[in-house]
Amino acid sequence: MPRPDFSAMLRWPNVPACYGWLSLDRRGQWRLRGETVTHHGLNEFLNRQYAHDQDGRHFVQNGPQRVFVELEYTPWVLRLAAEGRLETHTGDEDLEIRGAALDDEGNLLIEIAQGIGLLCDRDLPALLRCLHLPNGEVADDASLLASIEPPTAGASTLLLHWQGQRLPVRWLHRSEVPVRYGFVASPQATLPGTPP
Repeated sequence: MPRPDFSAMLRWPNVPACYGWLSLDRRGQWRLRGETVTHHGLNEFLNRQYAHDQDGRHFVQNGPQRVFVELEYTPWVLRLAAEGRLETHTGDEDLEIRGAALDDEGNLLIEIAQGIGLLCDRDLPALLRCLHLPNGEVADDASLLASIEPPTAGASTLLLHWQGQRLPVRWLHRSEVPVRYGFVASPQATLPGTPP
């Protein structure tokens, strides 16, 4: 996927950033002031210009202006693509899967090189068969329900079997996810001279 184009910033370095206009929902859809973006060209532009700064704030570079993105959950949303591959909401299919987690709400999170991604709830049923118990058996409903509770000492963990990998599935509180993975879900404008 092409890198965002920051060349306009060289010509207009002092354009103020924009907050509160653009968001990414938990299904990987862009929203402008709450309305789903349906225009194909605009979606492609937003996907192509999506990036983040050193503070973990995600934005879309719109010429010289950064439009910061309100994240409904994670900065990446993953979907099942053709041939059993995962892709990001921006269309990137070249993913390096590094880890997995279940949160206390039953969401499946997958760590990729770009950061942490929420598996779209529409694809969750298809991926449940990839969650296995330590003995190799596919996790049953009772095991899956137990896995969204805080683990107890000696509790068995789940493994994500995906394209030859067997990744431990850690347990997390949803509220811990932004800090653990270093992103800001709701970027806010800061006063001059204060840290972001």
